[in-house]
Amino acid sequence: MAGIYLHIPFCKQACHYCDFHFSTSIKKKDELVVCLQKELELRAIELKDETVETIYFGGGTPSLLSQKEIDDLLTTIFRYYRVSDTPEITLEANPDDLSKDTITKLATSKINRLSIGIQSFIESDLTMMNRAHNAQEAKESLSFASKHFDNISIDLIYGIPNMSKDQWRENLQIAFDFGIRHISSYALTVEPKTALHRFIERKQFPDVKEATARGHFEILTAETAKQGFIHYEISNFGKPSYFSRHNTSYWFHKKYVGVGPSAHSFNHAHRSWNVANNAKYIKAIQQNKLPNEIEVLSKNDRFNEYLMTGLRTIWGVSLDKIATDFGMQYKNKLLSSAEKFIAQELLFLDTKNTAELFQYKPNQTYPVQQEKTTVLKTTHKGKFLADGLASDLFII
Repeated sequence: MAGIYLHIPFCKQACHYCDFHFSTSIKKKDELVVCLQKELELRAIELKDETVETIYFGGGTPSLLSQKEIDDLLTTIFRYYRVSDTPEITLEANPDDLSKDTITKLATSKINRLSIGIQSFIESDLTMMNRAHNAQEAKESLSFASKHFDNISIDLIYGIPNMSKDQWRENLQIAFDFGIRHISSYALTVEPKTALHRFIERKQFPDVKEATARGHFEILTAETAKQGFIHYEISNFGKPSYFSRHNTSYWFHKKYVGVGPSAHSFNHAHRSWNVANNAKYIKAIQQNKLPNEIEVLSKNDRFNEYLMTGLRTIWGVSLDKIATDFGMQYKNKLLSSAEKFIAQELLFLDTKNTAELFQYKPNQTYPVQQEKTTVLKTTHKGKFLADGLASDLFII
């Protein structure tokens, strides 16, 4: 089983915190979409023995594509790849692009999941972030989209300076009131060379504080739990049967092909990534060349990646898998290194079977542990520190 990710590198305007690859000029959009189709054709051999379970339009702002462009890309995928009978097909969208007409058209397409970049329902937050939509558009898009799509995820950002705990609770409650079944929520981070980084350096905006983010994270985990969400990955909360199948495939190290400028791919043995430049990408694809770099993953690389992803999820890091895939010396080293974090109640060893966490829909599957096995997991206290804990356990 495998996935396909399509990077659509266009945005109406630059959000102050974003360091993803994108362009605010759409002059090359038509040309680039044709090249995405060509890259899909060129790379079909990479998944020739796989069934594609998930297709994800990310970016950038995929909702800037026309319905025809979306349909053309999907037609190319279905032509050159073996696609599951029940694929999850996600489109990331911004509220200002989701007019009633657009949502109605999307509902008649193969798109069956929307991931809407709300970020906040508070006007001052949206202005600070330089989002292209306002709070009213956020609510209107959800109101209408909910009538046409059952599977909707929204993005929310916490840890914003000057956002009170009450305001953060208000953000969450609005999402709950719309009946949203999946929330991806991230702490505001200050990336180098972004507008937000420059504003903070010039003292034009208060710096981001870990204590604020931690406080908001505690509220997030508590309030979503009350509403029946499962905190299945550090930044992801879903009702049963509404986990992101595409993102979950990343954490379970399934193969995926990423097409478009800056897109990453993975096939177990190596990772690759396309050039983060629209013009160079287009030129290479037009010459039937793949504009990518390849990194062959060492045994330590693969072990470290499994640690990083596993500790972020409810499934944890299986000690049996470590022993089988990497050898007993890796298992013993991990247990030895983890002892101090277990003593600090940041990590724990669990033998519970987590299969009961999942409720299935027909023809829809989620990875679960079918048998009891000892797994290393983060405690509630350790969740917020998961990435740092994994880094400390890496084998270099």
